[in-house]
Amino acid sequence: MKRNKGTVYFVGAGPGDPKLLTLRGAELLQEADVIVYDRLVNTELLNHAKQGSELIYCGKQPQTSCISQEEINDILIFHGKKGQTVVRLKGGDSSVFGRVGEEAAACRQNGLLYEIVPGITSGIAAPAYAGIPLTHRELSSSFAVVAGHRRKEGKKEEINWGSLATGIDTLVFYMGVKQIGMIQENLLLNGRPASTPVAVIQWGTCDVQRTVTGTLETIAEDVKTKKIQSPAIIVVGEVVRLREELAWFEEKLESSPVFQEAISL
Repeated sequence: MKRNKGTVYFVGAGPGDPKLLTLRGAELLQEADVIVYDRLVNTELLNHAKQGSELIYCGKQPQTSCISQEEINDILIFHGKKGQTVVRLKGGDSSVFGRVGEEAAACRQNGLLYEIVPGITSGIAAPAYAGIPLTHRELSSSFAVVAGHRRKEGKKEEINWGSLATGIDTLVFYMGVKQIGMIQENLLLNGRPASTPVAVIQWGTCDVQRTVTGTLETIAEDVKTKKIQSPAIIVVGEVVRLREELAWFEEKLESSPVFQEAISL
């Protein structure tokens, strides 16, 4: 296959805190001719861009009309074929619910070189900032990350709730706040104890991070009462109990004016 001169770099931007960007990611942002970035990317990261680089926003807002995946692919291919260095900047890690497989395949089919640069995914970072390690020698030897949004109408259910509910110690749901009632119901129906601790972390690693804890029996109502909205990560498992002792980030935030203003809204 004939190769074009341009290269597309799929860079994980990390979960929100701009200091969690990798050194390789920062290096590529400084070299990029074009940066194509998502909604959950902290825009402070764009300060790494060199003068004259083109910044293209391709964020997908939930439940609104937005740029399609095909259009994003076309943007990457167009600039790559012009011989430009393109950074596709994605929140968290592009290989975890980031569609990097689809976009990298489109680049390959069009003769473009590409590189995948891992980032810190929110499903690990947000719990860590909330004082919740996903594994623990006495409490959890396994964890799974799960897409929490509802499947499209007419498609086969993608989640094996029977295996997930009792076969994995710690469960981490992405994009699941609006469907927390469905998640709660399916885990309970498939044998997860109602007393299982649950945490929901909104805007993890950011200076407005909020965490709500409860049990699998109460968490849907807890989230509603506390008005937790996306973006948020849901953690289900005994490791959530460790937060009582290990919460560190929010203790630092307690004196922050930005945080106090956010929780008063």
